[in-house]
Amino acid sequence: MTHVPSPYALILLALAAFRVWRLLALDTITDQLRRRVTRLGDWSGGGSTPSLYRERLGAFLQCPWCLGFWVVVVWWAAWVAYPHWVLVAAVPFGLSALVGLAGHFTGD
Repeated sequence: MTHVPSPYALILLALAAFRVWRLLALDTITDQLRRRVTRLGDWSGGGSTPSLYRERLGAFLQCPWCLGFWVVVVWWAAWVAYPHWVLVAAVPFGLSALVGLAGHFTGD
């Protein structure tokens, strides 16, 4: 068994990962969750203030290069473990990503 997806699986996983990242990072439905996560208890790390820590955490959550990487790792690891069922689960996310992108580029 290979750990490299076929082109179809790769595209589907990429679209699903994009949709999950967008859902976690930017969609308004998860605004309250993001606010709750970034308002953690007192931060006692090396001289950082709680607000600086929260700002950096917020930036991480909205960064496609940061959080996006970890979302992709989770999709890929799940695909390695359960290839068929992960692709089945990825279909709605992938289609949702295509609908959102089409709506964005058609001006809606």
